[in-house]
Amino acid sequence: MDIRHLKYFTAVAQNGSFTRAAEELHISQPTLSKMVRLLEQELEVELFDRSAKQIELTDAGKTILRSSLHIMNAMENMQLELQDVVHLERGTLRLGMPPMIGGKFFATIIEKFHLRYPKVDIKVEEKGGKSIETHVESGELDAGIVILPVETASLFYMQPLLEERLMVVTDRDHRLAGEKRVTLTELEEEPFILFVQDFRLHHLVKEACLKTGYTPKIVFESSQWDFMTEMVAARLGITLLPETVCHSLDTKRFAVIELDHTDLRWRLAMIWNKEKYMSFVGREWVKFVQEHFDRQEERAEG
Repeated sequence: MDIRHLKYFTAVAQNGSFTRAAEELHISQPTLSKMVRLLEQELEVELFDRSAKQIELTDAGKTILRSSLHIMNAMENMQLELQDVVHLERGTLRLGMPPMIGGKFFATIIEKFHLRYPKVDIKVEEKGGKSIETHVESGELDAGIVILPVETASLFYMQPLLEERLMVVTDRDHRLAGEKRVTLTELEEEPFILFVQDFRLHHLVKEACLKTGYTPKIVFESSQWDFMTEMVAARLGITLLPETVCHSLDTKRFAVIELDHTDLRWRLAMIWNKEKYMSFVGREWVKFVQEHFDRQEERAEG
């Protein structure tokens, strides 16, 4: 069986059109049709129902597509592995992380990794957790930094990195500003300023409030924590942020209050795809990050 025939068949199946598949493959439509016919003749089955306006897979076609996708993925992984052998310690590292996390936790790590592997091109994309999961699953990102829990955890290898308390942030003149500790119940009447829904922290806070017995009144959403705190300073509401982020807030403008809710924790983790080949550079990144956080934990305990 010619692997090209499977590649062409898969392209037609995924595009639902010989025309679109031919454009994607940069070959003529007659050539593509001929290749698919040769595969059908070799297998002695019809792979597509061509009687409808839009081509559809037959039952045999659906079976072949499942196997073909596995074969295409294996071929891609083999090619990447060979590239690793030829171009050791070179290449591109594609990372995804939420905006709040990059500057606070990973700027120094990326700098040190670049010093160790100066030939590696590091590309960082700032996204929400859900978007990062999607792009790591598709292979568009090599690894992602996310907040646990992850909805599609079975698809990824997962390395926990850090766990912190969430703190309540208010303006300096807020009624709770003088408190050392508050409960979620005490925040029921407060307007909330949260990250947008693509961010895991949005759902963690909302679910915790629902379990407490109320739906939080969300008055503003943003993907930028510093913009959120400016809204807090403008007395438009309160927000909840990880303890490390709160350390950088101006105490003359903000009050940072402990949240008495042990279940609501901010847990940082790194994910990468179980089904995709991880390059040498990617494996080194995973190890490098874990060693960094292990050293931090040892210093904290010491």
